Amino acid sequence: MNQFTGSFGGVPQVAASYRDAGVKWVVIGDHNYGEGSSREHAALEPRFLGGLAIIVRSFARIHETNLKKQGMLALTFANPEDYDKLSGTDKVDILGLESFSPGKNLTLVAKHQDGTKDEIELSHSFNEGQIEWFKAGSALNLVCILSYLLNEELTMLCIVDGR
Repeated sequence: MNQFTGSFGGVPQVAASYRDAGVKWVVIGDHNYGEGSSREHAALEPRFLGGLAIIVRSFARIHETNLKKQGMLALTFANPEDYDKLSGTDKVDILGLESFSPGKNLTLVAKHQDGTKDEIELSHSFNEGQIEWFKAGSALNLVCILSYLLNEELTMLCIVDGR
């Protein structure tokens, strides 16, 4: 049940209600997440709907890169069995973003309904440039920021993304 609208709905509707309420959300997925979703729209939609991260056992290669370009955190369980510790009612925090860097894992803190918590190590394959995409909100945003700083004529391109 969606706590903001008081009703059930499809993933896009629930995600939109979270976005509209200012709630960041994550996707927890299994193996080969994004298989068959190599188009950039598959990565654009969760970002547009206010998603912060996609956390999975494994990614389809092209989809992972597209998520990164869209400024989404593409993360995997350091121990794939940790996937089984989570449920759809958990509230989560991602720790370590203030020092996000290549090769340095992040931590998911899952707060379960019964009051218990699990700390789960998350891996990533971001390089320095891709981390800058995340910090800027997307690769396009980074281009816009840089063009503004360099006083380039990319104004039309940069107003597309209001993030």
